[in-house]
Amino acid sequence: MKIHCRKLYDVDYSNMRTLLLRDGVNDWNYITEDSISTQFTLIDQGKASVVLAEVEDGEIIGFAVIIHSDAFPAKLAKYTDFSGIAYIKEVVVSKSHSGKGLGSKLLQECVLVARSRNASNVFVERHEENAASAGMMRKAGFEIIDTFYDPMKRSSGSRNTAVLAKCT
Repeated sequence: MKIHCRKLYDVDYSNMRTLLLRDGVNDWNYITEDSISTQFTLIDQGKASVVLAEVEDGEIIGFAVIIHSDAFPAKLAKYTDFSGIAYIKEVVVSKSHSGKGLGSKLLQECVLVARSRNASNVFVERHEENAASAGMMRKAGFEIIDTFYDPMKRSSGSRNTAVLAKCT
């Protein structure tokens, strides 16, 4: 298995969309077609990068999208200024490969990508009660900096979003 950041091809976008909609959708995750399209546009514009987990035949079994400072979500501005930051928008792992530490490895590689682009802090969000994401993010060294009620994005459980950060 290879975890790396590389240029994407048209087929990669299709494979990533399929993986995300097949294995990323659950009660804890907020995934919309608009969000996916926006992420892909940011990647095309060079304002976001993708870290891929691929097996030997090139099949994508996981990926993470890291958004760079020039496209950082304004709602997170209260935690830092926009210089020297990155935001991990998406992390998804194929259900057939979950529970093997792949998500944490994707997050760790995102931190390295952010560092290479001079980011000093990396942010990520999750549903407060998403235990799988909590473990993955903790294992990768992220710490909770805030939790807030987020009913527009969270439709189940506490409806809270946890914001996590890690210094590069």
